[in-house]
Amino acid sequence: MDPHNGTGTVEFILLGFSDDPQVQPLLFCLFLSMYLVTIMGNLLIILAVSSDPYLHTPMYFFLSILSLTDIGFTSTTVPKMIWDIQTESRILSYAGCLMQLSLFYLFANLDSLLLTVMAYDRFVAICHPLHYPIIMNPKLCCLLALVSFFVSLFNSQLHCFMISLLTFCTHVEIPHFICDPPQLLRLACGNTSTESLLMYFIGAIFGGVPASGILYSYSRIVSSVLRVSSTAGRSKAFSTCGSHLSVVCLFYGTGIGVYLSSAVSHSPNKRTMASVVYSIVVPMLNPFLYSLRNKDIKRAFQKLLSRRV
Repeated sequence: MDPHNGTGTVEFILLGFSDDPQVQPLLFCLFLSMYLVTIMGNLLIILAVSSDPYLHTPMYFFLSILSLTDIGFTSTTVPKMIWDIQTESRILSYAGCLMQLSLFYLFANLDSLLLTVMAYDRFVAICHPLHYPIIMNPKLCCLLALVSFFVSLFNSQLHCFMISLLTFCTHVEIPHFICDPPQLLRLACGNTSTESLLMYFIGAIFGGVPASGILYSYSRIVSSVLRVSSTAGRSKAFSTCGSHLSVVCLFYGTGIGVYLSSAVSHSPNKRTMASVVYSIVVPMLNPFLYSLRNKDIKRAFQKLLSRRV
């Protein structure tokens, strides 16, 4: 892809959060610590799942891929943001903007699809327990992971292609910490109403279909669990979904907030803060949400630590 847009503008300026010099060290320490916690937590999940044969099941297979995706998701934005704070340079090249945008949408959509696949996995495990080993076989699990990746790749390249067709005026300051497509549309020269409508339509498709799949899976799960007579059985069934449901609510709640705020409101501050939650905070919390209430992960952590000691 040609890194030039035909207007002579080859750099963008990411305004980030604040220009106050007294706030910069606090932001640097905050985002650096969050990034390190995210990397370490998700790496521990991957190591625990790969080292414990008991966790070689579809649910933990998708969990390890989700952890790897979260590492890539956070690494797309946070290192650049930390570098900008440290060097006081907020310039991002045109090619770098397209690359960041492409990776951001790749990992964001992959996160969404993996959460959908994990909801389907829980649906099969609870509603069809006897057929679970047959349905969720290794071949299907790998196929679901590959399809999720290629669909996410297609979505990211579609957004990247649409932005590459835009021409920009001389004012290229982006009130965000990433190359945000809605902000780029506002910065572009000429009428971009068609591109905006198309972008929101694509977002609704690639975000709405996975969300509908999750809602359908959990509606069937709740219906099935409510038919269980014993309270202990209900509690056990719901406990296997608690961590996943918490992650889904955090990710989709803030993601939908960003989507609606960009479509309705023109306030960049609200969009930026919501983007921080679902692109930085949620990947950081995922390892804790999946490990604190999961006895299998705790046991795998203990084995992993005992081996290292």
